[in-house]
Amino acid sequence: MLSRDEAIKLLKKYVKDERLLKKSIITELLLRNIAKILREDEELWGLTGLLHNLDYDYTKDNPEKRGSLSANLLENLLPENSINAIKANNYMHTDYIPISSLDKSLISTSELAGFIVTVVQSMPSHHLSEVDIDTLLAKFNDQNFATKSNRNKIKLCEDVGLNLKNYFNLALITLRPISDKLDL
Repeated sequence: MLSRDEAIKLLKKYVKDERLLKKSIITELLLRNIAKILREDEELWGLTGLLHNLDYDYTKDNPEKRGSLSANLLENLLPENSINAIKANNYMHTDYIPISSLDKSLISTSELAGFIVTVVQSMPSHHLSEVDIDTLLAKFNDQNFATKSNRNKIKLCEDVGLNLKNYFNLALITLRPISDKLDL
């Protein structure tokens, strides 16, 4: 399995969009904490989150190919369950069905990462310090806000035993200490 440093080098080689890099790091951090709660392999889950969009720049116009290219790039670098989760992350355009806790957690955290970035950008200060659970819940329940965010994907957190409010709290606890580093 690759080290985190090797994964970062690979990520920076293939992903050029700063927002996507930020989202990948947020997904990594959230997955590590979910793995800790579920008593799963934190390193593996983190690397899965970090590398889940490795092929996005090459497949954004062909969503049915997303995940497959990453799977080829990551073959022999990550275990099969991680590669399957990366493929399952694009289940809406492929035949990979999310089954495992890792699959569902990746889908949920990836979507939540983008949602949180959008919420932060909507705040007057553009800073995570201004966001609390009530803000996240209100924005989540406002169907006119972040219309591209798939709330059903975020709700997959419930399939692994996390209710939405606790999930949002976990995200805030995870991200606040490093919000300046992530420009959140």
